[in-house]
Amino acid sequence: MKRSSNLIEFSSKGLYCPIGKFYIDPFRSVDRALITHAHGDHVRAGMKHYLAHNDSIPIMKLRIGENINVQGVAYGEELNINGIKVSYHPAGHILGSSQIRLEYKGEVWVVSGDYKIEDDGLTVPFEPIKCHAFITESTFGLPIYKWAPQAEVFADMNNWWRENKEKGVTSVVLAYALGKAQRILHKLDPSIGNIFVHSTIRDTNDAFNNAGIPVVSYPVIESGKNKSLYKGSLIIAPPGWASSNWLNKFQPYSTAIASGWLAVRGSKRRFASDRGFVLSDHADWPGLNLAVKECGAERVFVTHGFTKVFSKWLQTQGIDAHVVNTLYENQFSGDEEEGIAEGEEAE
Repeated sequence: MKRSSNLIEFSSKGLYCPIGKFYIDPFRSVDRALITHAHGDHVRAGMKHYLAHNDSIPIMKLRIGENINVQGVAYGEELNINGIKVSYHPAGHILGSSQIRLEYKGEVWVVSGDYKIEDDGLTVPFEPIKCHAFITESTFGLPIYKWAPQAEVFADMNNWWRENKEKGVTSVVLAYALGKAQRILHKLDPSIGNIFVHSTIRDTNDAFNNAGIPVVSYPVIESGKNKSLYKGSLIIAPPGWASSNWLNKFQPYSTAIASGWLAVRGSKRRFASDRGFVLSDHADWPGLNLAVKECGAERVFVTHGFTKVFSKWLQTQGIDAHVVNTLYENQFSGDEEEGIAEGEEAE
């Protein structure tokens, strides 16, 4: 598509559209914030007005307050904000995750937020949007990151659980409360045994279900219960509990972490787990390249992750690619950090 003008500026507060007078996923308090999805590094408290996909709103209210001033939008619904045509389109990352399309006088920009290409059967699949300029993440923007089909990953996870159950061992999967947990619950084989979740995951599931967005729910771990109840079961808990004494009540137990970072040898030791499953809610290297190719953009702005590597690669492919530095610019950016350090919001 034809070379674009600068419809978006990269400011100290985040992505800013000066014509529309709004920000996208701003870092600091602003009057109007357009939100790509409800992970903690993309939506914060303190905005005067939020615009988000309808499916993101229950989690936003759970995390930053019931009384926020938020307007919901459906996929493909077109709004006019100060002369800018705005619409939200599926990003395939988590429930409610969106790419935000902006159009002004024939110029089209797309802010992808976080995205993955493979259809997980739970989230509305990624939809390529033709544009002049594309702002893409690069969390896994190295050729070494290439995901196996998710069916293989979940077959391995279910087999691991089955083997543990036969030994009388409780299986504990450490997964972020928003996104990864729902995806795993959707693919577990309940015929193997009992499934329980940590209360933070229960609360997230309840927020979706209470809003009429069906997700698979399972009972929460309860303190004081006879630990024999959990023997051979599978428990999903936030990654922040990896080194917690809370796990001792489930002895004997085996832990697993599900993360894209496990594609690199030695990462399982870094995450201090017995087993690792390479599973990410972000696009891998082929997925990133496919998204850029299918959007047809001549200009690409690369953020969140291996920005220099991916932008240089795109330049060799004849694309006018640029690095965008953000508040979270480091190789373990975004939610794929899995909350190892901080339990919840690091993801």
